[in-house]
Amino acid sequence: MMLDAFLAGAHQVFAFDTLIYMLIGSVAGIVAAAIPGFTVTMAIILTLPLTFTMGPLQGVSVMLSVYVGGYTGGLISAALLGIPGTPSSVATTFDAYPMARGGEPGRALSLGVWSSFFGTVISTIVLIIAAPPLAMIAVKLGPWEYFSLIVFALTIVASLVGNSLMRGLIAGVIGLGLATIGPDPMMGQPRLTFESSVLMPGLPFLVVLIGIFAISQLMGELEDHGKGPSSDALIPDVIEFKTWAVMREVLMHPVNLVRSSLIGVFIGALPGAGGSIANLLAYDQAKRSSINPDEFGKGNPDGVIASEAGNSATAGGGLIPMIALGIPGSAVDAILMAALMVHGISVGPRLIMDNADLAYGMFVAMVVASLMMLVVCVLSMRLFLRVTDIPKQFIVPTVMICCVIGAFALNNRVTDLYLLGAIGLVGYGLKSLDYPLAPLVLGVILGPIAETNLRRALMSDADWTVFFTRPISAVLLAAALLSVIFSIRSVLKMRKKDRPATDEQNGD
Repeated sequence: MMLDAFLAGAHQVFAFDTLIYMLIGSVAGIVAAAIPGFTVTMAIILTLPLTFTMGPLQGVSVMLSVYVGGYTGGLISAALLGIPGTPSSVATTFDAYPMARGGEPGRALSLGVWSSFFGTVISTIVLIIAAPPLAMIAVKLGPWEYFSLIVFALTIVASLVGNSLMRGLIAGVIGLGLATIGPDPMMGQPRLTFESSVLMPGLPFLVVLIGIFAISQLMGELEDHGKGPSSDALIPDVIEFKTWAVMREVLMHPVNLVRSSLIGVFIGALPGAGGSIANLLAYDQAKRSSINPDEFGKGNPDGVIASEAGNSATAGGGLIPMIALGIPGSAVDAILMAALMVHGISVGPRLIMDNADLAYGMFVAMVVASLMMLVVCVLSMRLFLRVTDIPKQFIVPTVMICCVIGAFALNNRVTDLYLLGAIGLVGYGLKSLDYPLAPLVLGVILGPIAETNLRRALMSDADWTVFFTRPISAVLLAAALLSVIFSIRSVLKMRKKDRPATDEQNGD
């Protein structure tokens, strides 16, 4: 019966018109995510009305192709411009951009594309095999476990600060402070708004992300009047050598690839976590596990593999609670649920029982969408690389306009543009003073989630010891403590390595 359902779903997915629509959706997702500010969620929302006239599986397959393409598209601007196209591409900039600036943009893109492909395929395999047990684990997590998980994720700040632990922690605190501006997430009471109409709605995360990374990066580019590395020497071998050679390079790091993909699957299965956390967490674990952690941030291929495999694997992970329990893992999964409900199909434990062909068809569509993403990206590599040849006087204002449009389109508020400019100046100032920006963004992402779950936990039971008596919560808090200790030791070791070199120079 399972085989019959699989074949029935595959037959619908491999229909000619469905494949054409999926190909268009894949291109649309890649292009939308490559534009800073245009998220995967926005692309899916625009796609939803177009699927109402399609069959249930055909419509969901098209949206899945946009979904998978979108997770990879953010890589393009992250690698070539140093600006994450989506929140889930933040960690990708850490090594992909230095690699591109070092004269290897083709390698940086290929590493990300292949890692995204394998991450999606691995997550789909896990989705098929382990959906029920993983979904049951995720749904049992209460606010105590979620808060402890966020505390563990916040310890990543210590591994993203380089040699300056204090500056990284200050940047993280600034991010947490920015997250408290605006309405209280539980009661809706305004905080730290100073009765300003600009601050009253709060600081939208995407506006902060675009301002901190994009605007500050563009202002830095204006100072650098030089031109990026030319792609003329790289383009001839992008298709024949670069792509296939890099595929082998990715497969030569199986532990990093599988570990990062499994992290993405687990984070994706947690409702509300998403690719932005998986992206940073997978990068953090790759750095911690490396024998040369000080090479990260300088174009290390392990950093690109981890970040892209991690964020792309959340696509399959997010479908686990949606298909098994009817709980969306992210905003995109909620839209997919809405698309199925429009066609009168209920999502939950009985989906596989009552509509097995649809469920298995979605699994097939995930694999097909990842293959389409791979083909589109490989064939378009020459076009992507030409971005490095565009003079900065053209590319900076063009990207700036896209950033402004993306920030405005989020809520259609002019005040968001004022915030964009102000936050961009703050980001530029911090970057000029050599403060890391990643901890700040991490604080903005995780701050509201941590606060909401902490307050929910205390409203349910005011006893603080519950955080330590619930097994999963206690394990996560212990992992957070070990993470901090490990990070401090790593920073001290890096400082010891730098001291002999400094002493030799002073001796000379």
